[in-house]
Amino acid sequence: MIDIIKDNLSAMLVDINDKVSTVAGEVGKTPSSWNSEVFTFIKSINTNVVLPIAAIILTAILCIELIQVVMRKNSMQDTDTFEFFKYIIKMWIAVWLVSHAFDFSMAVFDVAQSMIGKAAGVVGTSANITPGNFDAMVDALKTKELGTLIGIALETGLVKFSLTILSILITVILYGRMIEIYIYCSVAAIPFSTMGNKEWSSIGTNYIKSLFALGLQGLFILIFFGIYAVLVKTVNFTDIHTSILQVLAYGLILGVMMMKSGSIAKAILNSH
Repeated sequence: MIDIIKDNLSAMLVDINDKVSTVAGEVGKTPSSWNSEVFTFIKSINTNVVLPIAAIILTAILCIELIQVVMRKNSMQDTDTFEFFKYIIKMWIAVWLVSHAFDFSMAVFDVAQSMIGKAAGVVGTSANITPGNFDAMVDALKTKELGTLIGIALETGLVKFSLTILSILITVILYGRMIEIYIYCSVAAIPFSTMGNKEWSSIGTNYIKSLFALGLQGLFILIFFGIYAVLVKTVNFTDIHTSILQVLAYGLILGVMMMKSGSIAKAILNSH
């Protein structure tokens, strides 16, 4: 019975080290490295489907801009060559941005990957848990009666099951975030096509903020998991019942914060 309890505790505590590494590996992947086939599909959608639509939108916006330039100069009666020169430069920049929109989107997550990679080293060192953290508690169980041990085994088993559910939730959040990234990147050309107009540029600006928010969300997920691991590491395992409840409470808090990671990132960058 003690071996069962020890296995449950190991699954609850020591396995956190592997989970930290897994989470760090998942959130640190770029769209191209997470799934190359999906990445190729998304890139093809952006190039063959979205880019032509973005070109139409950009053409309409540039026409509006040209009309505004003409109207500002009293219907061409007050001609200013420099205004048209600025318009041509602006047009060239707008076309260049649209044609490289997908690359810009990928660059955001390259930056995020670098940031997460550095954070993963800190989290992995600070949150490392060893069996020695609960050896004293396991030794104390040897003096317990069989009925008490059965109760503790059921209790630890229940918490272990709860943490397994939490692990599934974390996986869903990680995969959902990456799919959201793919969706954002698949239409990158359209928001970038609006950057050339003052009235429409808020669409592109908000899109860029959302991209950075998705990258920042990965860092927050890793930080939340690191905080959880450190909290579990600092649990005082002299009282097994209190300790198990603390671990369960920390797990529930982790689940809530994981689900809020996206909204927190968007709130920081004022994205909506």
